[in-house]
Amino acid sequence: MVKAGEKRRRAFKGRRPPVGASPGTLIADPAALPTRLTLTLISPEKLRVIRDASLEDLAGNLGHWPVIWLDCAGLADIRLIEEIGSTFGLHPLALEDVVNTGQRPKVDFYDDHAFVTLSMVDDPAIHRCEQMAVFFGSNFVLTFQEREGDPFDAVRKRIESPAQNRLRARGADYLAYALIDAIVDSYFPVIEAAADATDRLEDEMVRSPRKEQMRELQQMRRYLNMLKGMVWPLRDALATLIRNEAPYLQAETKIFLNDTIDHAIRLIQMVETERDVMTGLVEMHLSLSQARTNEVISLLTIVSAIFIPLTFLVGVWGMNFDPEASPWNMPELRSYYGYPAALLFMLVLAIGMYAFFKWKKWL
Repeated sequence: MVKAGEKRRRAFKGRRPPVGASPGTLIADPAALPTRLTLTLISPEKLRVIRDASLEDLAGNLGHWPVIWLDCAGLADIRLIEEIGSTFGLHPLALEDVVNTGQRPKVDFYDDHAFVTLSMVDDPAIHRCEQMAVFFGSNFVLTFQEREGDPFDAVRKRIESPAQNRLRARGADYLAYALIDAIVDSYFPVIEAAADATDRLEDEMVRSPRKEQMRELQQMRRYLNMLKGMVWPLRDALATLIRNEAPYLQAETKIFLNDTIDHAIRLIQMVETERDVMTGLVEMHLSLSQARTNEVISLLTIVSAIFIPLTFLVGVWGMNFDPEASPWNMPELRSYYGYPAALLFMLVLAIGMYAFFKWKKWL
């Protein structure tokens, strides 16, 4: 069985350049998926989506649309990523953070573009997360994700809607806000599902505590700690995004980003609440298990206490007495009803002790 620590070591193996490598060196993760591009060309009047796009598609439309959104799913093709970086003038250190996944949520500003890294849970069933990197400038938005599948479906539907909307009418900074907000909001159902699982565990523990539940509690606590590490830096990253006076980030967009910060704060509060509940459940499970053990020990002690005098009587009557040698040598051994009388006496003694224990409320 693979331990949790070994899983974490495997997850980060191969995600960093060799020691002493030049800054900005791009090295693909051996487990990275093939790269696939989706190009979305946006203007207030029209829209065009090119799936499985190429660099030629990008070059042919660059500069002809108010906003270009290029989504790159899969990070195996290092040469393609370098070409995209060269086309948009992306900083090599930012591209290095794109390829070396596992970065903490952060925001970096450059002369003509900003770089945002976020983490998101892309498969809650197996607690799998991935990094999402977002670049945006005056007329472009680039997103890099480890694999296909993201929380952007609602954003895509709004872009494709023929009705007038902000995503079509405003610039690239608003589109970047919408994508970041979608990533932040995608945490809500994840944390709510964790809360439901916590409530289920609590109900099961109250009904019948079992040792298997402790393993589930430890797994859930580890999962919540992972969510904490992903959610806590969001607030600071978004605050950095708002405080900077970049020319390609308009003041009106910052108003919407303030709402996203509020969502991040709510997520932090939800995670902390669930972690407190989880800590309480671990303590409750230990208490219930100890109480259950004490009940069993008490029952065994009482049963032993009842059988001690019975065992004594059986031992005494089982000794080799000879009633013909002396009247003191157990004359009851000659009694016609001695055997049933002895059993009856032991039964009365056991019932009497049981009634005494009940009266003392020991049972």
